[in-house]
Amino acid sequence: VSFKWAFKEYIWPRRKMLGLGLILILIQSASGLVAPYASRFLFDDIVPNKNMKGLWMLLAVVSASILIRSITSFSITRLLSVQAQLMISQMRVQVQSKLMKLPIGFFDNHKSGALVSRVMTDVEGVRNLVGTGFVQLIGGTLTSIASIVLLVQISPIMTISVLIPLLIFAVVMLKAFGYVRPIFRERGKINAEVQGSLTETLGGVRVIKAFNAEALESASFEKGVTRLYENVKKSLTATAAIGSSSIFLIGLASTGIMGIGGYFMMGGTLTMGEFLSFTLLLGFMIAPIVQMGNIG
Repeated sequence: VSFKWAFKEYIWPRRKMLGLGLILILIQSASGLVAPYASRFLFDDIVPNKNMKGLWMLLAVVSASILIRSITSFSITRLLSVQAQLMISQMRVQVQSKLMKLPIGFFDNHKSGALVSRVMTDVEGVRNLVGTGFVQLIGGTLTSIASIVLLVQISPIMTISVLIPLLIFAVVMLKAFGYVRPIFRERGKINAEVQGSLTETLGGVRVIKAFNAEALESASFEKGVTRLYENVKKSLTATAAIGSSSIFLIGLASTGIMGIGGYFMMGGTLTMGEFLSFTLLLGFMIAPIVQMGNIG
């Protein structure tokens, strides 16, 4: 329900801008695939035939793709990231205006420092909706699909050997997200409470000293910091498990490619250029998947 509301409230009104950002992402991704795909022609056709004209042509095409990729990267940041920061600024104003309309009883039950922290930090999450996060999520998915198509054309068996570990990694990430997301959500609340308590303590330090309550305030702050530490420890453990599983599964896939690719090259069914092109394209398939995990 919350995502539908966010889509209607923030994404749909900016559909033209996000659509343009998606087009730029696709152009950037397509231009990034040029160099790894062209490597097979370099090693299999141009170098063996000593084709200097073909070499210069290949360099021109790759250079043009690099230029296009750099221009689109700048345009995406300028278009989406700046717009996301503008939206964050507007939302902070809206939240502050909403707070000022609440009754006095609300402020009696909430620390002012905690409210300040939440006004300034909670709205940061929308940058993944209007900023590059949402568009990169879609663009990364399409890039991975395009990479898979090119990989299948080179070697279906090697592609399958890569996809199996990646599918296992995707399942691990989905399970981990269900555990990590509540922890991060809770961290925002704890952080706001600790900052709010510290702000009020420093603001009322004269009163605290007058009543000799320094030890009480220190104990309260230590308790909050300990809660924050326990929360961070849980999230670090989960993210470390995700990272180690990705290293193991991706490394396993790489080892399989070395073995299968070496066998096919010795058998003459796979050329050196095709193997190099496959390994480079593999990075373009895996990178968006890791990026999507970070966005998630």
